[in-house]
Amino acid sequence: MFGLFWTYTGFTSSDPKNWWLENTLTFTAIIFLVAFYKHFRFSDFSYTCIFLYLMLHVYGSQHNYALNPFGFWVQEQLDLERNHYDRLVHFGFGFFLAYPMHEVFKRVTPMRPFFTYALPVELTVSMGAFYELMEWAVADIFFPARGMAFLGTQGDIWDAQKDIAVALLGALITMSAVGFTRRKEKRL
Repeated sequence: MFGLFWTYTGFTSSDPKNWWLENTLTFTAIIFLVAFYKHFRFSDFSYTCIFLYLMLHVYGSQHNYALNPFGFWVQEQLDLERNHYDRLVHFGFGFFLAYPMHEVFKRVTPMRPFFTYALPVELTVSMGAFYELMEWAVADIFFPARGMAFLGTQGDIWDAQKDIAVALLGALITMSAVGFTRRKEKRL
């Protein structure tokens, strides 16, 4: 299902060069998941979370994040000043991918349970900051002609910081919910 949707977005993209640029990390993630499948299998829940995040991202890359039709619809419905699809995907990064990270730490490392909850949150912030630095490098150094379209800041000078903050919020919500649920199960 993901492969079909991914192919569809690539062929129907309003900006094919941007689609390829946005999907370099998607290619990397798919290669990583396939390469390590025999060595580490995620739970069905984690694969579902990864799938949902990748669907959000790929749909965003189809039209440039700042020009995403769903983002414009939400902007109109909520009378917002800008298209927030980019923020939705950054939130989704923390919300959907914190649990798979937790699963890796829980199953592969001998660390205390607290750290299996804290490290996905910290890793989300670190990866978010690294991604924002990569975005800047791609936009300013490697592809200056495509830079502003790729960044999609829409005039917000604090865009990178807000993107990292919403990813952090997503990870905090997920890890808090998982921790609360596990604690409640232990009491039963």
